[in-house]
Amino acid sequence: MKKKTLIINGMILTMDELQENLIHCGFIVIEDGNIQKVGKLSEVDSSFVNSIPDIIDASGKLVMPGLINTHTHAAMTLFRGLADDIPLMTWLQNHIFPAESKAVNPEMVYWCSKLAAAEMILSGTTTVADGYFHEGSAAEAFAEAGLRSVAAQGVIDFPAPGVPDPAYNIDKTEDFIESWQGKNDLISPAVFCHSPYTCSSETLQKAKKLANRMNTLFFIHLAETKGEVEQTKAKHNTTPVQYLNSLGILDENTVCVHCVWLDEEDIKIIAQTGCGVSTCPDSNMKLASGVAPLDQMLKGNITIGLGTDGCASNNTLDIFAAMDLCAKVHKVKKLDPTVVSAGEVLKMATIDGARVLGMKKITGSLTPGKRADIIMLDLQQPHMQPMYNADNLVYAARGSDISTAIIDGNLVMKDRKILTIDIEEIKERVRSLSRDLTETI
Repeated sequence: MKKKTLIINGMILTMDELQENLIHCGFIVIEDGNIQKVGKLSEVDSSFVNSIPDIIDASGKLVMPGLINTHTHAAMTLFRGLADDIPLMTWLQNHIFPAESKAVNPEMVYWCSKLAAAEMILSGTTTVADGYFHEGSAAEAFAEAGLRSVAAQGVIDFPAPGVPDPAYNIDKTEDFIESWQGKNDLISPAVFCHSPYTCSSETLQKAKKLANRMNTLFFIHLAETKGEVEQTKAKHNTTPVQYLNSLGILDENTVCVHCVWLDEEDIKIIAQTGCGVSTCPDSNMKLASGVAPLDQMLKGNITIGLGTDGCASNNTLDIFAAMDLCAKVHKVKKLDPTVVSAGEVLKMATIDGARVLGMKKITGSLTPGKRADIIMLDLQQPHMQPMYNADNLVYAARGSDISTAIIDGNLVMKDRKILTIDIEEIKERVRSLSRDLTETI
């Protein structure tokens, strides 16, 4: 017998461009994990409501699509606060890379990714794109938490955790993809090349060829800093975007992360090749990398998703906080209060994030036929009163306002209690790992 769940009495934000976007008192029917119907409660008779035994009363709540974090390094929760207020290259070479060489192993990735999963679920994220080493352990953590994930194995041309000989970095990535492809409906394996300056042209092309052959996404940090652009121009006599394009890396299955330092030709190439972009404003600000030209990318019809980046360069995985910052930093940069609107940013965190990850038919909006990835936000909080429109979600809402999370039709969090994993055990395990790390550094 098919399982049915009915959500009633909530204000519903659909993020569906083809149906009513904000329903003040609505209902949602979930059947076997799919959204079956969405509409106004006034259009439903009591006999229909009484026919469904599993009812969630969303009175006083906003019901909306779960948020999508298009870029993070989940296991780096271990390094939260380890090295703050440091330039990117110094931060990487003098702090993060050495810490990773000492601390990163399957156990660390598993528990620290599980902590990240808990943090994201508690703050409204239902889908994440992650990239790191020992990514199989991250995938296990996400699957157990019930978090929809694109899990990408890290590729780099240096000895790395789990891949001491970089000559085997593509082989290890292929093994990871094969082990997870089709294994769990929530997990989509992928490829993550760290950057054009840590991967050779040969590695980049081999990794992209693997992604194409395995029909997976390909992620890469790109044009993150001014120094990266200068270095690429000195070495290849072109920009990072144009360099990757010359190698055949850029297409609709490539996700370019950061894209802070782009010129007009770069933007045109990204638009023409159909790449998705993940912007991470918190990380870019904290590392003083710069402010991405989102207004120009949006005008160029580039699809943009919102990411937090890892906890070492942001310290939080709260997409609500990222939305607020994203909408405001571009107004300050351009001295224009109309640039990068709240509505555009909300799309980045929902339906456009799904498009970036190739999941527009699966998640990102409350559309009949899509999987039920749904969160409920407490509108009774003082800072959420009154609620004229959805802009308040960007400028006032917080991750801590989320009370309920449903992922793939399964109730994952109720009344801010995660039902799938033991958060107290996770915190203790990560604290133990942090003590071990402190002793070695």
